[in-house]
Amino acid sequence: MEQPDLFPPDAGRIGTDESGKGDYFGPLVVAAFFLPEGQEEVLRELGVRDSKTTSDNRARELAEVLRRGYVHSVVAVGPERYNELYDRLRNLNKILAWAHARVIENILLEKNVKLAVTDQFGDKAFVLNALMKKGRTISLIQKPKAEEDPAVAAASLLARAEFLKRLHFLSRDTGFELPKGSSPPAEAAAVALVKQQGPEALNRVAKVHFKMTARILAAAK
Repeated sequence: MEQPDLFPPDAGRIGTDESGKGDYFGPLVVAAFFLPEGQEEVLRELGVRDSKTTSDNRARELAEVLRRGYVHSVVAVGPERYNELYDRLRNLNKILAWAHARVIENILLEKNVKLAVTDQFGDKAFVLNALMKKGRTISLIQKPKAEEDPAVAAASLLARAEFLKRLHFLSRDTGFELPKGSSPPAEAAAVALVKQQGPEALNRVAKVHFKMTARILAAAK
């Protein structure tokens, strides 16, 4: 017979999302947000929606409001650590699962929550197994377009704001404007960086497993 919870679960759910996955420069950031039951309308009135449909400045503003008012967790995997993990695991979904599990676990240290919602990025067993290793169990819903859920949208804003902040500091530290995305401007900036500071500079600021790394190194010779 299953034992009842000594303490009833907190009413609400966790949403998680990531930023920086498709950006050549900068970290991979994963955030979790605890949405108490009955707060959906508050978030909608604030204008919380998927960070991909929100301007950078607005994402920063909303993230600041969310950080002050709600339980959340943000984990940033800087480029050097990211490259080290990718070399070892050879699987982006495993890195994502580890990071999503980590932020969920951080929320569970403060809240007794039974449900988490996340965007679909791979086998959810990766996340559940990572949590189980820490003795954590939770129902996990993984679905496409999860950002339509206000809890996930809030997490996406927190992750995006942290990504933008860290990309800004990386740009400042290297003396180069490091563009978002993995478009021609990002590739051109990487070529200029390698020409000035050498190939090893990429490991400090970029996700070097991207296919464009080979083109960058060839162009910078």
